[in-house]
Amino acid sequence: MSRFGTMIRKLAGSRSGVAMTEFALSLPLLLTAGLYGAETANLALVHMKVNQLAIHVADNASRIGDTSQITNRQIFEADINDLLMGSNIQGGPTLNFYERGRTIISSVEVFDSSVSCSSGCPSGPHPSGTIYIHWQRAKGKKVWTSSYGAENAILPSGIGPAGQEVTPDAGGALIFVELAYDYKPLVSSRFFGPTTIKAISSFIVRDSRDLAGLKQRKPAAPDTVASTSVYDGY
Repeated sequence: MSRFGTMIRKLAGSRSGVAMTEFALSLPLLLTAGLYGAETANLALVHMKVNQLAIHVADNASRIGDTSQITNRQIFEADINDLLMGSNIQGGPTLNFYERGRTIISSVEVFDSSVSCSSGCPSGPHPSGTIYIHWQRAKGKKVWTSSYGAENAILPSGIGPAGQEVTPDAGGALIFVELAYDYKPLVSSRFFGPTTIKAISSFIVRDSRDLAGLKQRKPAAPDTVASTSVYDGY
């Protein structure tokens, strides 16, 4: 038997490369499963961060304002700006929220012409007892509008998903926050496609708040208004 034939017969009977061959064949499947798991875990983590951010923004917005023993607590545009900047810091550099997302803060109140307008009622006025969005502020580069109405919108059943609406008490206010964020894939967008994460949260304002609207500390040099028509970040 020729040397070539002997070599072929030995090669055909060899089993020394079976494990390596099996590993090479299974590696694409194992790698895909591992990357999918990592992407799923990261998506869940970002979901949690966005939801927590919504809760913190709503909670903080329900507390802010100048404390006074003489008058109801007033809120200034600067307070809203500080709140939004703080949420940007809280989100952290990895989330980079306002570069890819948007926050919308709405003050939901029961209309009362004696307290709801500081100088006239340019919005209507609304009928007394109407639930409406008194003021609304936003921040973020994502082009996205509120899913529940703009400033001055009337809310017959309250604000929130259908069947889960929340309403303020007369003489009080409810802070409702909406967040939307375009998820940046850890590995690839092929696993879940373009994903927008949304979160909502609401808190009743705990203190007696001046319901005439947001104010400016320095009317001669007013603070920037976080307008819902402006799409910018930090």
